[in-house]
Amino acid sequence: MMYTTLLHQYQLVLSARGALLNYCETIRPEHLAQPIPSFNNDSMGSLMRHVANTYLGWLLNFLQQEQRPYFTEDNHKNLQAIRSMFEQVNLVANDFLLHHKDDMTTPLSLPREGEEALSITPLQLFTHTITHEFHHKGQLAIMSRQLGYIPVDTDVIRD
Repeated sequence: MMYTTLLHQYQLVLSARGALLNYCETIRPEHLAQPIPSFNNDSMGSLMRHVANTYLGWLLNFLQQEQRPYFTEDNHKNLQAIRSMFEQVNLVANDFLLHHKDDMTTPLSLPREGEEALSITPLQLFTHTITHEFHHKGQLAIMSRQLGYIPVDTDVIRD
């Protein structure tokens, strides 16, 4: 039951992300790559790469102890590359949910280099990654506004 609920929740995330990516089609490619001083000179593309890498880091590399290379600057040079990056993220998220579908609430002990192990549930990790994405989605709207665009509604519930 929780597995099905989380799959539905991720579909809502995909819908909101799709609205953001469709909006990004209206943004000039050079603006997607433009460093923005008020955001530590990150660009919209590099922030989207950070979001994608967070999914890889928590749901794949950290939790399942697989070591998949993180996305690099080449993965956010244009919107097609960004979309491709998130298609890979979707596979990771779906695999994660399937892998933990029978038990999302038992804490796992996750080793951390030079620190005490972290005790966290798969549900907490999944929730962290999607709320992290939504946090940065808001920042992406602000970044685009600073570049002269008028952001569209990219929330889960929108007109």
